[in-house]
Amino acid sequence: MRFVIVTGMSGAGKSTAAKMLEDLGFFYVDNLPPALIPKFAEICSNPGSEIDKVVVGIDTRGGKLFSDLFDGLEALKSKGFNYEILFLDASDDVLIKRFKETRRKHPLIDSERINVGIEKEREILKEVKEKSDYIIDTSNILTRQLKEELYHIFVEEKPFESLMITVLSFGFKYGIPNDSDLVFDVRFIPNPYYIPDMRHKTGNDKEVQEYVMHWEESQIFLSKMEDLVEFLIPNYIKEGKNQLVISIGCTGGKHRSVTLANALYETLKKKGHRTIINHRDIDKDNKLGK
Repeated sequence: MRFVIVTGMSGAGKSTAAKMLEDLGFFYVDNLPPALIPKFAEICSNPGSEIDKVVVGIDTRGGKLFSDLFDGLEALKSKGFNYEILFLDASDDVLIKRFKETRRKHPLIDSERINVGIEKEREILKEVKEKSDYIIDTSNILTRQLKEELYHIFVEEKPFESLMITVLSFGFKYGIPNDSDLVFDVRFIPNPYYIPDMRHKTGNDKEVQEYVMHWEESQIFLSKMEDLVEFLIPNYIKEGKNQLVISIGCTGGKHRSVTLANALYETLKKKGHRTIINHRDIDKDNKLGK
């Protein structure tokens, strides 16, 4: 029987992930007291039971009960049941934004600011995060992309790489993304904006891609950027980093940055890295050029 514990930061998408696993055929129970986990596993594994995949949602709403989680998991293991821990995380800025948008109150605070609750929760969850089998940072991924991640892990059973890479194109005139880990400036490449037939197209269009990559400096830059990122990835993973945001910028975020971001994304995907693409400014006003 496959037994999965889903936990993580409030607002990071635990319930969403658990329900997605339910859609994939898992029997889902939310916030089961940890002391009952071994008994629940026994019931599910009884002869005649048709339950062979279980997901249990556990979070800090349980208060003192949550602190008993490892005792419950140790008892589970002593009874011969293996388990996996899926941890959902997100950056503090994203969590704060989500709480404000939904007007929800953080479960660990009364009248304090949201960031106080987040800080408390991170401390409580520190140990369980360290012992998790899978850590998914949802800061920059869409619901569809989260579903794909879970499908790869729990259905296709592909090897899991802890680092989620976001390749992000942007326009400098709209500001550098504040969650960037690496920032590359491609404004040195000739600008398709000044070609009338290309002005209203984007780096997703073949004509623009061919123009941008026609230049030798573009090809050299892409090769060097790929080499640098490939060097950094295993070192980031070794240091326990779960989220890497690679931002590639031009003037307006529509032509050159989109083309290079797409090229890097395709390379990283082919090499098996967990990678998503996001063109932040591709649809914004382009009056000042790309």
